[in-house]
Amino acid sequence: MPSYSDDLIKSILRSNRFIAMVGASGNEMRPSYFAMKYLLDKGFRVRPVNPGMTGKTILNQEVYASLKDVPAPIEIVDIFRGSEYAPKIVAEALSEKDRLGIKVIWMQLGVINEDAANMAEDAGLTVIMDRCPKIEYGRLSGEIGWMGINRKVIDNRKSKLFQKGGALMLDDKKAAKL
Repeated sequence: MPSYSDDLIKSILRSNRFIAMVGASGNEMRPSYFAMKYLLDKGFRVRPVNPGMTGKTILNQEVYASLKDVPAPIEIVDIFRGSEYAPKIVAEALSEKDRLGIKVIWMQLGVINEDAANMAEDAGLTVIMDRCPKIEYGRLSGEIGWMGINRKVIDNRKSKLFQKGGALMLDDKKAAKL
């Protein structure tokens, strides 16, 4: 798995709020759907790209056929397609780079394509591979840690966030909404 510093990931997620999600799905059970929902809930503007759903909406966002149809600005192109599709998507992103203002190519978990990464980097873009912005945002903001996922310990204890009956219990200075 490629290695990226937390500072780089934080910088990208803090300074870029406009995302084109290539491979977005309207199926509530697909990872792209709940990643998109999470990012929208965190204040990102996500434009779904899926030629099979052109003109429809996903989470009240109009779906576009390709990056050439997406209105500006787009700072991050999030690739939710197989690794073999990455070079074609990056080539399209590069052709729209100046119009959209693209700064980052982000390839989702399991999506690794060195040729696509080299194309993007040669054009001056930042590349992240084999990572999910939803997971990285949650991990770096501490939200994932609230549920005990990021404790680096495996055990069968219940999280301190929950009391008997499922009522929320605030742990130290952390507050969470159900």
